[in-house]
Amino acid sequence: MQLYVIRHGQSENNRLWALTGSWDGRNDDPDLTPLGRKQAEKLAQFLAQPGAPPASPDPQNVGGFGLTHLYSSLMIRAVATGTIVARALDLPLVAWEDVHEVGGINSFDVETGERTGLPGKDRRFFEQHFPDFVLPESLREGGWWNRPFEERAQRPARARRFLDDLLARHGGTDHRVAIISHGGFHTVLLRTLLHIPDESHIWFALANTGITRVDFEDEGIVLPYTNRIDFLPGEWIT
Repeated sequence: MQLYVIRHGQSENNRLWALTGSWDGRNDDPDLTPLGRKQAEKLAQFLAQPGAPPASPDPQNVGGFGLTHLYSSLMIRAVATGTIVARALDLPLVAWEDVHEVGGINSFDVETGERTGLPGKDRRFFEQHFPDFVLPESLREGGWWNRPFEERAQRPARARRFLDDLLARHGGTDHRVAIISHGGFHTVLLRTLLHIPDESHIWFALANTGITRVDFEDEGIVLPYTNRIDFLPGEWIT
């Protein structure tokens, strides 16, 4: 089984930070910027292209990606990115709550640094704005988050739970699974896979629409590449 961890396109908050270096005016669940949508379109084209006859075992996807399953967090920037990719690949985009960004849906007080958990979008919102997004039956009205800010100590357990669920769904198969996720979760996930203590200061960079590939083989785990962005024009890299 191959896993592709893909970060969403540039969000409104990403642009805010790039322009101001501040979270003042931050959106708790931002959409993509116009550039973010262009990044997502370019990502979708790259994932959909058939490629050349593959080398074996094709660690750089010379023969294309051949994705079989596509998942997304329930954060708007990820769903918007995943929707663009799903249409290009003719795959269903399926919600997977556990791949959300660290912290969850929350507000941030720039003066005190206090973070407060917020509801997140509900079933009605997704059905109106992303009608093809495959939602969990458990999602009803009132939002999908509805809990306090996720503290750092809680994050490794979520990454471990995701990996356990991933292996239960796709382990021992030839599936090629992509998740549209987030930079913070990408780091927590790789720390978990590589047995790096979460209190370490090691951060695995993932640009907007960057791709990290992880192969789960009988002999162990192989990491062919991280933060692949060679499909983006240089001026689009954020």
